[in-house]
Formats: sequence, structure tokens, C-alpha cells
Amino acid sequence: MQNKYHVTINDAIELLNKNKFVKVIADGNMSVEYFVPKNIDEQKPHTKDELYIIAFGTTQFLRDKEIINCGAGDVIFVPAKMEHRFINFSDNFATWVIFYGEETD
Repeated sequence: MQNKYHVTINDAIELLNKNKFVKVIADGNMSVEYFVPKNIDEQKPHTKDELYIIAFGTTQFLRDKEIINCGAGDVIFVPAKMEHRFINFSDNFATWVIFYGEETD
């Protein structure tokens, strides 16, 4: 994780290495990650609210039984504990993820 207040997309890509995600900023109850799923997005509901900001590519996003078509520049809000994942994403798909607020039980 970078201890910075500014991270470029190139910084995030370099830090990613061969992982699917990397945390690039954290402060109090907020953290920012860069996420690049490989083949399948296996994430489960999280305990914090989150925002996704699509950086590259296109995807469909399953959000609580609704499928949304998304592309670079789009922003998606997901409340804590809601089922969600990316499906049918392009090979170049990548997104910023911002987790924030108090953890829910």
C-alpha cells in the first residue's frame, strides 16, 4: 500500500503486479484499491459501502439481481452487504474501488 494522497493510474498498475487488486491509499475509514479481475470476479459482499469508478474497458455489473452495462468513466455505488460482481468484462477491464464508512456486522 502506498502512503500517499495522490496515486496515478500508472502507479496502481505498477503496484498491481500479478494480483487482482492493490490497496493504494488508506485514511481512517476510507481506502482506495485498484482492481483488475482475471477471468471471473469472485468477490463477495463487503462490510463497507463502496464506489467503483471504471478506469478501462467495459463490463456488465450484477448489483442485487440487476445487470447494468458499464464502461470507462462510469461510477457505481454499492451499499455494504449487497451482492455484486463484474460479469462479461473486456480483457482490458480495470476499476478503482473506494471503500468508506464504518464496517457493518
